[in-house]
Amino acid sequence: MNDSFWRNPLLMPVYVPTLIIAFGRGMLVPILPLYAASFDASYGLVGLVIASQGIGMIAGDIPAGILLSRMGQRRSMLVGVGMLAVMALAMSWAQSLTELILYGLFAGIGTALWNVSRHAYLANAAPTDRRGRAIAIFGGVNRAGSFIGPALGGLIGGWFGLRWAFVVYALITAIAFVLPLLYAEENFKSTSRGGVGSHSMHFLRLLREHAWTFSTAGTGQLLAQMIRAGRTIVIPLFAQDVLGLGVEAIGLIVSIGSGIDMLMFYPAGIVMDRVGRKWAYVPCFALQAVGMALIPFTWNFATLVAATSLIGFGNGLGSGTMMTLGADLAPPDSMGEFLGLWRLIGDGGQSGGPIVVGAVAQVVGLIPAIFVIAVIGALGSTIFGVFVPETLGAKRIRVQPQG
Repeated sequence: MNDSFWRNPLLMPVYVPTLIIAFGRGMLVPILPLYAASFDASYGLVGLVIASQGIGMIAGDIPAGILLSRMGQRRSMLVGVGMLAVMALAMSWAQSLTELILYGLFAGIGTALWNVSRHAYLANAAPTDRRGRAIAIFGGVNRAGSFIGPALGGLIGGWFGLRWAFVVYALITAIAFVLPLLYAEENFKSTSRGGVGSHSMHFLRLLREHAWTFSTAGTGQLLAQMIRAGRTIVIPLFAQDVLGLGVEAIGLIVSIGSGIDMLMFYPAGIVMDRVGRKWAYVPCFALQAVGMALIPFTWNFATLVAATSLIGFGNGLGSGTMMTLGADLAPPDSMGEFLGLWRLIGDGGQSGGPIVVGAVAQVVGLIPAIFVIAVIGALGSTIFGVFVPETLGAKRIRVQPQG
């Protein structure tokens, strides 16, 4: 990176804490499905545990938009990160699936507040013609943490026990808390004011005015995030239950895929800012669908690495695309609330992916569940390609139906 990167005002309040938290979250990717399964959970219950944080994010997204307009970005980020640290520690001492799901729900609420507040911070700090790269760098540091984390998580789980990965996650998230505390500035607040009723009416007005946006771009994002989240349960369970691989090997597989993913973040930003947003997110989810459909045809460590790498390549091409699209579409006078709704849709996909995989696997088996999630990803790519117009170079727009 050049000197301008190190002088970037987003570095310390957003990029570095994002890297730290992504590293900790990445440690849990190979751990959480196995940790849930250690409570003698079925595929369906494992999927529910994985989805619990996403469900909490859904519950927290709209309140997060309201809190953002009242507390401001800095305090919202701090509360969100603090909740993540506490809930990670709580998950380490969970004694039942019920506890694990409950802590996951509260972690999701904290994640929602962290996500919406830093999304607004990014959107307002970066000029429109460089927004794709600014958010892609965010996606890149996110992926850098996810690249390192799974392998270390697998080693910690294999050497010291699965619970210790959660303890380490809690400790490093506490470190991440310090950075926005010291470096974040209050550079934006929503102009909307009023009580709960006023905010409810404001959200309804946003939904009405942007109905086509949410029904097209929103549906595309819902399906696309389902395949992104679905891989977090598919890869570990397929590796363990079908290929018979251990937790260390699973962590390495996930890290290799995340490494391929990470390498694509800056090219993705250049594509978004110079060629067009659609040239990044349409092939992103199409490639993930192909990679997911190839997983049932793998038969050993190397072939699963190949399929996972294709998924990682596709996901990396879409680095920051959903955040960039949301920022492009958000009205400047209601950014916090709009992004809360936008995150709500995406988080619905993130929680729905593991639930779909778990439910289908419980009824007809893991292999059919993998094909279902692949089809979902392909549908998301198709909707983006056909119904969502290019937003590069456009003013804040409301997507309208064709014709």
